[in-house]
Amino acid sequence: MTDGSLRGRTALISGSVQGIGLAIAEAFARAGANIALHGLATPQQVDAATDHIRRLGAQVRFFEGDLRDRTAIDGLMAAVWDWGGGIDIVINNAGVQKTLPFAQIDDATWDMVLSVNLTAAMATMRYALPRMAARGFGRVINIASVHGLVASVEKGPYVASKFGLVGLSKVAALEYACSGVTINCLCPGWTETALIEPQIQARAAAEGGDRQAGIAALLAEKQPSQRMSAPEEIAALALWLSSPLAHNVTGTAIPIDGGWTAQ
Repeated sequence: MTDGSLRGRTALISGSVQGIGLAIAEAFARAGANIALHGLATPQQVDAATDHIRRLGAQVRFFEGDLRDRTAIDGLMAAVWDWGGGIDIVINNAGVQKTLPFAQIDDATWDMVLSVNLTAAMATMRYALPRMAARGFGRVINIASVHGLVASVEKGPYVASKFGLVGLSKVAALEYACSGVTINCLCPGWTETALIEPQIQARAAAEGGDRQAGIAALLAEKQPSQRMSAPEEIAALALWLSSPLAHNVTGTAIPIDGGWTAQ
């Protein structure tokens, strides 16, 4: 969908200097959207991502905002709104994960994971949804996880945050169902991103340092397709959900997981 279907729309994508977020920014730029980038990044990473999106022909700007700080989030949203003349699409993609046994969950880890993965999405939606509804159009896509649908051991804070995100999105979808605004979740399984690299390395260590064997072990345990998703695949579905064609798709949590949740 690179036909300019989003021309004139402004899309904010959190966590968009790499991985799934950057792939979404690329897809939306090709569709004509103005792109508000965001994330934790070095100046060099910001420049590289901004230049890349600009070369795709999009209006683009990087915005700062600590997603652990609700005041900073309000400032981020207001700055993007002013720059874009509104926000038409919000992609809550930024996320953090830390694996640890349930008995070892500490307050700092719990608060950090929930604040970034769940509370920040609430704050961006709280700002954007009534304003989108007043304009008669809006799309919110929350990048949840397969772990918003099923659990895994040693991921208590992460699973809690993603289950919460799916539930929160369903509530918002019901409240804004007649407004022209849709709210959906995408629930990727194993996807080739930096977020899962620590788990790959842990499995690789158990396989004698063989990274490919570590990846294969992860896939064999959970993902029947035996292949990872690419960030571009997640981006393609996000782009479709943002199109006018998807006006009646709301309140969903769509797995992209190679059959993981079908088991």
